[in-house]
Amino acid sequence: MQLKTILNRIEPYKSFVYCKVHRIDAGGAPRMEITIEPRANGRPICSVCGRPAPGYDRPPQPRRFDYVPLWGMTVLFLYRMRRVNCATCGVKTERVPWADGKCHRTTSYRWFLARWAKRLSWKETAAAFQTTWDNVFRAVKHAVQWGLVHRDESGVAAIGIDEIQWSRGHDYLTLVDQIDEHCKRLLWIGKERKADALRSFFRLLTDEARAGIRFVCSDMWKP
Repeated sequence: MQLKTILNRIEPYKSFVYCKVHRIDAGGAPRMEITIEPRANGRPICSVCGRPAPGYDRPPQPRRFDYVPLWGMTVLFLYRMRRVNCATCGVKTERVPWADGKCHRTTSYRWFLARWAKRLSWKETAAAFQTTWDNVFRAVKHAVQWGLVHRDESGVAAIGIDEIQWSRGHDYLTLVDQIDEHCKRLLWIGKERKADALRSFFRLLTDEARAGIRFVCSDMWKP
């Protein structure tokens, strides 16, 4: 089965086509580069308002997007982003279905790293898939933000607050977990271990969710 056939089954994009597939062995680390092109009858979508708009121009150089590694090889999507002339928003870069905003990592790749980061340490995940710790952190952050939007906040009565050191020196992340007997899950990750960082978590909660918290487990760190 050809790689394009596999991709069309697991990652079908209605208005786009997988075209050329190149294997590159330079530097002793093989990688796959997959060129994507828009369908002839597909209209680009404005990245701001989400409406179809006429094309404005298209740069000659493609943007590269990290995709899920296959057979131990790095996989990249190559696509020349179109700009649209939106009647509402003006000239804007188009929206593509495999990535968000200016992010150079596909959504599938971010979820892939985030799932592995539940099983391995972030450092081990980065080493296993030949990426950076920062990419793993951003993937986990993306998963947490998605969960914040889609989560059910009802029934959170007990939370645990702790921090982890994420690099040499004094660089920390603040973590908040739900630790109720019926549900244990990560609720939020914030940069640094300051009082303002923790306030950001409580600002995300609804008034009802804040009022429902009865127990907080934390160490003696003052903030």
